[in-house]
Amino acid sequence: MRAVRDRCVWTQQIDHRALVPYLIEESAELIDAVEEGSRDELREELGDLLWQVLFHAEIAARDPVAPFDIDDVARGLTDKMVRRHPHVFADAVATTPDEVLVHWNAAKAAEKSARTSVLDGVSERMPSLALAQKLVGKAAQVGVTAAPLEPEPATEAELGDALLALVKAARENGWDAERALRERLRTLTADVRDAEARRADLGG
Repeated sequence: MRAVRDRCVWTQQIDHRALVPYLIEESAELIDAVEEGSRDELREELGDLLWQVLFHAEIAARDPVAPFDIDDVARGLTDKMVRRHPHVFADAVATTPDEVLVHWNAAKAAEKSARTSVLDGVSERMPSLALAQKLVGKAAQVGVTAAPLEPEPATEAELGDALLALVKAARENGWDAERALRERLRTLTADVRDAEARRADLGG
């Protein structure tokens, strides 16, 4: 990566922001390989995504104000994973996945103690369905629930059918399914912030 950055004129003019579309594309291709590709495709796409990480780290290493390199990235990740796995690297005990999550969430809460909202750290740039799933979980933490679907799907396959049927209904009515979901997510976000504000007014 250092040699490419030094000697490739195209690479030299790329910055973090310019790399974002490639990061999105490589992430999508990796998902395709995981869900329907071969082992060779999976290995290749993992390498392509790793190249994006190395690329960003090399750009960062040459920053004149706040440089860091791939070793700093790896060191920070190692430290974080050790903190978040006290049942592996310390004396904590976790015999079930739920107990592992308790340790993980406790460590994460300590790391992010400056955050004041359950929504802090949630990227609005996530795909809308993934964002919806994330926000529904965050909303539940403050007692905000989305309207239930009747009847509720009983399996993941039935969920897929229900989502597809909703998109079909949107198309037939001339609605934008993506916009409809994002607008509803903005409402849910506002509901969460209102609930947090009420809690703060009541002293917790």
